[in-house]
Amino acid sequence: MTLEHFDLLLDKYAHLVTSIGVNVRKGQSILIYAEIEQAPFVHKLTDAAYERGAARVDVEWSDLHTKRAFLENAPEEALATVPTWVPVRSQNIADANTTRISILSADPDGYSHIDDNRISTLEQAMQRANSPVRQATMNNDLDWIVIGAAGQAWAQKVFPDLEAPYAQDQLWAEIFKVSRISVDNDPEAGWAAHVAKLKTKSQWLNQQNFKSLHFKSPITDINIGLAENHFWEAADSADKSGHTFIANMPTEEVFTSPDYRHIDGHVQSTKPLSYAGTLIKDIQLTFKDGHVTEAHASTGEAILKQLIATDAGASSLGEVSLVPDPSPISQSGITFYNTLFDENASDHLALGAAYPSNIQGGTQMPLEERQAHGQNESLVHVDFMIGSADMDVDGITFDGKTVPVFRNGDWA
Repeated sequence: MTLEHFDLLLDKYAHLVTSIGVNVRKGQSILIYAEIEQAPFVHKLTDAAYERGAARVDVEWSDLHTKRAFLENAPEEALATVPTWVPVRSQNIADANTTRISILSADPDGYSHIDDNRISTLEQAMQRANSPVRQATMNNDLDWIVIGAAGQAWAQKVFPDLEAPYAQDQLWAEIFKVSRISVDNDPEAGWAAHVAKLKTKSQWLNQQNFKSLHFKSPITDINIGLAENHFWEAADSADKSGHTFIANMPTEEVFTSPDYRHIDGHVQSTKPLSYAGTLIKDIQLTFKDGHVTEAHASTGEAILKQLIATDAGASSLGEVSLVPDPSPISQSGITFYNTLFDENASDHLALGAAYPSNIQGGTQMPLEERQAHGQNESLVHVDFMIGSADMDVDGITFDGKTVPVFRNGDWA
């Protein structure tokens, strides 16, 4: 790296993630998911976690070349059949409440030349096998965080006019910037102020207790019912022991649970979606009575339709999020081709499962009771971006009144 003060900035990043990110406590077990290219950053995270008293830090390394070779060459039955140790390990991670740190850095379009059916076969098999840890994560039974690191192929996708080393430097610089890290600042203090600001928005929305939201722009016109006793969250969350953590860095959103039974209209994406190693662009979805009736995309349409067909819940929504267009990531003008970053530049929706914490008392409710409140269930949870500077959002009250929430992409 030629980025000035890179080691200092990376140290600050590692300490931020392990402090207010997952808020490591003495005796915790940590599992880090990372591409092998990110070994230097993983080493810093490991050291920072042990400094805070972690009992054990393990790493699940990933390698795009190895995954790609498997997808290209494995027989069909191998793609559909997950080794028996995968669901066993997933259940063990969930049962042990292992803290999870997921580092996103891979090429967002790394599987673009591979047959869509093969990608979907493997993706759905892995989703089923890893269901225990997915459910524990979405229920906040354990502490978790998703962060970014500048992979070389990803950096060149974001900055195609720069040579590889400079593109990677530039992407790292942007990651540090939107994560509120600089040479001379205190990132933890900056994050505390940011979390407090976002919470004022979620508190206001919770006070309104809207029946539904109406999103309107030149390309979107959709009414989204909100789940009974829905709860808006912002920035930080709490696990079942009351321990706080921040699940996404960066984050600019406030989000809640839609009512999967009451969604009608059409919506079009405003940023590309990287899903299962494939870019899906210009998503267009039509909803009627809570489910997708038409789905189109200019690229990746087959993958999109296979995603929606994963199970019954994949054709409805599990999350609705508000992000002001003046947010730092949006104003950077950069398309990151990575949902963690792009969703924090734009209002977004998620196909699939809802977060139990997005209804009052949801983390203690059985699935059937949550569904009765309008929460969706699925093997998948996939965000796609719909916000823009010309998006208006209205809250509809139970007595039919309209309350402006967003005007021209910003808080009204």
